[in-house]
This record gives sequence, C-alpha cells and structure tokens, in this order.
Amino acid sequence: MSNDNNSLEPHGERLPASATEPIADPGLPEHHWRPTDVDPRAERRAERQIAGMFIAAMAFAVLFVVAYFSLSVGDNWDTFLGMGASTMALGVTLGLSLLLIGIGIIHLARKLMADAEMVEMRHPAASPAEDREATVAALNAGLDEAGIGRRPLVRNTMLGAVGVLGLPAVVLLRDLAPGDELDIDKLAHTIWEPGMRLVRDVVGTPILASEIEMGDLINAAPEAMFPTEENGYEELHGAQEQVDKAKGAIIIVRMDPDDIIPAKGREKWTVDGIICYSKICTHVGCPISLYERTTHHVLCPCHQSTFDLADHAKVVFGPAARPLPQLPLAVDDEGYLVAQSDFTEPIGASYWEREKQ
Repeated sequence: MSNDNNSLEPHGERLPASATEPIADPGLPEHHWRPTDVDPRAERRAERQIAGMFIAAMAFAVLFVVAYFSLSVGDNWDTFLGMGASTMALGVTLGLSLLLIGIGIIHLARKLMADAEMVEMRHPAASPAEDREATVAALNAGLDEAGIGRRPLVRNTMLGAVGVLGLPAVVLLRDLAPGDELDIDKLAHTIWEPGMRLVRDVVGTPILASEIEMGDLINAAPEAMFPTEENGYEELHGAQEQVDKAKGAIIIVRMDPDDIIPAKGREKWTVDGIICYSKICTHVGCPISLYERTTHHVLCPCHQSTFDLADHAKVVFGPAARPLPQLPLAVDDEGYLVAQSDFTEPIGASYWEREKQ
C-alpha cells in the first residue's frame, strides 16, 4: 500500500457527492484521508482500541463500587501520600473510568466518524419547512456516517461503559445518608426541649422577655448550641453540630397581643405578644429574616414565600405549602424566654412522608 493516502480511494460510502456542494471549489486545501478511511485493518484496529477503552472504563466503575464497600475510611487519613486509602481508590477508579470514556469518544470522532469538509451557506433566520426537513435528514445522515449502527462492538461497549458508570452514581447518592441517617423520624425532632432557654444567635446570651421592644425581630438559637459549665449542655461537634444548629434556628418577634390570631390549641404559646417561629422556610429550607413590622409579614429571600407571623405564620404569597412551625414559649423564674417543648411538627422544607410523623 502506498504511503500517499491522497492516491487511495476511501473504503465505504463516505465521500459526499460533489453535486450537493453549494460551491464547487470553496478554496479549501486538498483533503488528506486518514489511515482508517483507506485501510480496513486500521479501521478494525481503531474499533478494538476504542472498545478496549470502554471495557476498561466499565471495569474501573465496578472497581469504584468494590473499593467503596471494601476500604474503610476510619481515623487514619494519611495512609498514602497524605490521603486515605479509600479516598485514593475512589478518586483513581472513578477518574480513570470517566477519562477512558472521554478518550474513547474522542478517538471515535477522530478515527471512525465521517471525515469530510462541508461548506454551509448563510440563510435567513426563519427557516422554511423544507429546510427543517433537510436538517432532520442531515442529522439522520450524520448518524449513519458516525458508523455506530454498523459497528456494534463500539456501540455496545460505549453504551455499556456509560451504563455501568451509573453504579458509582448510585453509591455516591446513597452516601449522602450513611448509616441510620435515612431514618426520617429524625426530621420530626430538633434539639429543643422543655425549659431550654432562647439565646441570641452568634453571641449566645439569654433573652429577657422584658428587653424585647415592640416590633423587634431577633435571630435566636437554642442554648444547647452554646454549652457552658453553668448550663451543663454537652459540647457538639462536626456534622451533628451543624444539623442541630440548622434545625434549631428561630426568629422571635414582639407585636401587639391583640394583633395575634393564634392557631387552634396555641393560645398559650406566646408571652406578652412575643411569638417564636422556625427560621427555616417550608419551601426548600432557606433561612428567612426579612421582616415588615407594619404588616407582620416575613419574607424568604430565595423564592419570595411570605408568611403572616400574626396569623400563625400562614403563607400569604409564594410557593411555600405550609406555615412556619411555631415554638411554644414561656418564661423561667428569672424572666428569660424558654421553650415549652420541641416543635410539634417537622421544621424546614416539606417532604412526602411528613404527615406520617
């Protein structure tokens, strides 16, 4: 076979008919055919190479799942080049799987898909129906030229590699709730308990009911988030601290007691016009604090859900589906605000099994 590929005719029907070209000679340089266009052995070799990459990608995806379940994270984070064995194995296997799929697709495009220069004339923006039909025909022709239909080895291994790649995705999604974290009963409870003081967020100082002015809105938190020797609460760490802090966040508002329309059974949940609600929007869980004191409306900045705090925080506008959960209040012997109990309903974004709680 001659080394001058220009002297060889490409195998198959890949050369477009000259009659279909809008310009007979658009001024492009002479086309050089690829080895896979003129040599069937090179074409078959490229198919095997690409299929091998897709098969290797499948193997690494399976190894990712094996490493996930066989390697323990543990407390030793410095087992290999400053990284844990589990982290290293998961990163390498998933990275190689994605890399091989990408390289295989690039090789498919560069070595086996149709290789022909095309010139397209400019047309008005509005395309007539016949042009749209021609576009669909061109897309179908492109699929035919890609050769996927007549290369089952490449097609099947590529589909297999992409399909098996779903296994790591399933494992990673499951890892969002390890252990017993899938227990939805945890969503119905927070760190609040009877007698726990309400404290100012960030600083952690307890709140005297007599200190709150009419129209004030205070961002507050449970006293347990600020443990001291005096209050006796245990110190929280890591994820548990973040979860309890997010679920326990509250807003406190003081208004004229005559403006308050309590929900049934909540007539004694306020203290001299001081009322308390969860700070977490019931739409998708954003924190809220944009308060309009003249209307007693509080607005979520994410999607503009608006709640009327005077009327048991019912939704007056926006996508939220239920009112903000209310925390029942009382005062202790020193005049500080305390919780009568935990929230009586799950806080935060609504979810499909909430009514079972």
